[in-house]
Amino acid sequence: MSMAVIGMVAGMALGFAGYFGGFGAFLLVAALGAIGFVAGRFLEGDLDPGDFFRSRGDDRRR
Repeated sequence: MSMAVIGMVAGMALGFAGYFGGFGAFLLVAALGAIGFVAGRFLEGDLDPGDFFRSRGDDRRR
């Protein structure tokens, strides 16, 4: 599935949540979608847990 289709489905889900559930439901769906996105990136191996916990001055990545 292409990224455009995934983006369209996510946008439609947020639109339905906002229309039928109000702003609170919109925020809940957006937050859960972001958590799911990050979890998926972890499972695919694109992100490491250390990426979130390193300080800005840490130059070990270079």
